[in-house]
Amino acid sequence: MIKHVEYDRKANAIYIYFSDKAVAHTKKLDDMRYIDYDSEDAIVGVELLRVNDAVITDNLPNRAEIERALANKGIRAYA
Repeated sequence: MIKHVEYDRKANAIYIYFSDKAVAHTKKLDDMRYIDYDSEDAIVGVELLRVNDAVITDNLPNRAEIERALANKGIRAYA
């Protein structure tokens, strides 16, 4: 479940929080998508860059939730 969403229009980035825990490591999916994990490998959050162009949601955890959060911010998503 999404806890919080931070959208920085100027930076053209969004961070979607799933937890308040500290980030232990990050998995890079590609140059525009990163997943942060805690020390127990639970998802802390997802960072998405260059979101003004649209976001590829393939391979993202909690994809449906993320797509709803993006739509709520007016960001297009596609698979």
